[in-house]
Amino acid sequence: MNFEVWPEAIELGQMFADEGYELALVGGPVRDLLLHRPSHDLDFCTSARPEQFEPILRRFGHDGFWDMGRKFGTLGAMRRRPDGTEVKVEVTAYRSDEYDPDSRKPEVSYGDSLEGDLSRRDFTVNAMALTVPDLRFVDPFGGANDLNRKILRTPVDPYQSFDDDPLRMMRAVRFVAQLGFSIEPETAEAITKMVDRIDIVSAERVRDELTKMLLSDRPRDGIEALVDSGLADIVLPEIPALRLEIDEHHRHKDVFDHTMIVVDRAVALETGPDGPVPAPDLVLRLAALMHDIGKPKTRRFEPGGKVSFHRHDAVGAKLTRKRLKALRFDHHVVDDVSDLVDMHLRFHGYVDERWTDAAVRRYVKEAGPLYERLNRLTRADATTQNRRKALVFEHAMDEMEERVRQLKQQEDIDAIRPDLNGDEIMQELGLKPGPMVGKAYRHMLDYRLDNGPVDHDVAVAELHRWYESQPEA
Repeated sequence: MNFEVWPEAIELGQMFADEGYELALVGGPVRDLLLHRPSHDLDFCTSARPEQFEPILRRFGHDGFWDMGRKFGTLGAMRRRPDGTEVKVEVTAYRSDEYDPDSRKPEVSYGDSLEGDLSRRDFTVNAMALTVPDLRFVDPFGGANDLNRKILRTPVDPYQSFDDDPLRMMRAVRFVAQLGFSIEPETAEAITKMVDRIDIVSAERVRDELTKMLLSDRPRDGIEALVDSGLADIVLPEIPALRLEIDEHHRHKDVFDHTMIVVDRAVALETGPDGPVPAPDLVLRLAALMHDIGKPKTRRFEPGGKVSFHRHDAVGAKLTRKRLKALRFDHHVVDDVSDLVDMHLRFHGYVDERWTDAAVRRYVKEAGPLYERLNRLTRADATTQNRRKALVFEHAMDEMEERVRQLKQQEDIDAIRPDLNGDEIMQELGLKPGPMVGKAYRHMLDYRLDNGPVDHDVAVAELHRWYESQPEA
């Protein structure tokens, strides 16, 4: 096979060879070479131990060295080419990762051969290597053939592989999304039978796999594989719960199928790098996935065969917050996704009755920095097959967005504040800091949203009118 390998990889291989050590490019970079995909990572494994190859990496990495992975046998280095391109490498001693049945973290033990190291990797398509500097292709488990067939198979018995590291089950569904591959039947069966083993894996590691899956080119494929395998029942149980039984007259849509369509549509509505929602956007994709998870808890069968999901937006927001916190997502992701789920039905009133300018201002103000994502989630959620209804909805959303653009030319809606600030309110009413000041501030904000900017004297008059109407004044 002919490989176009970065010259730095060849150089590093020669530096290791000069010291009597083996070095091989492994895993994703080799897979991507065969797929003719760009690879931005240079991952290597070596016969040397970290204390032996650290001096080599320090010489190689003119512009950086890191050892955060030392306890796992991994060190990294970086150098910068004259054109500014950063070349980052990570080198790991031959090893194996195994879980103690009662531990949430893998134990690391060093191996003694390249083939042995490859046997301990997750899937055959990641168990190929390219030795450097001599460029010998090593594929003891038929990874190239599996790559050609687009299947995911473990190098060793799948039950042993998933027992050694249960996170590999999550990686399988992630690769379904990233690569468009399918899971080989025996491997898929092992995942189904071993799903409970995922409990031993930390929430942070599960979260990272979910994130990579959602940010891939095919998040829907990954989600469906996660549910079909049974893994979702443990790590994201709200999603398989969406598979509600469809009533015999098909008066309501299966919520899971609807959610998968919404995820696809949300991805399609993301923008380029210069747009308001650059792809891939984790917050939008998570919101699309979670937006209806309140429906199972709120489903009611009404007279006449109708089905209702009253307040499923608010219930879903609470469930979303709880689940994302359990998965250790960053607090801003938790807040933003929960808020989008809570607001995803707000626009629907506009379709029935055109809003006043005040209502439009309030919508934009409440959405805040989530405005662009909220509109995309709302559009994605409109999956009706009734062409007339779909056109009415699209027209209403287009109209509302145009009105927002026009209003923003007249005033900065995003930065709307009351015409009187807290100090002015206290001065006008002779108040000291306390609950009444906050109540007055909120009233003046509502007044500003309803009426737009007004003269200072008009605002003062409104403040006194409101205050005089308060029983506690």
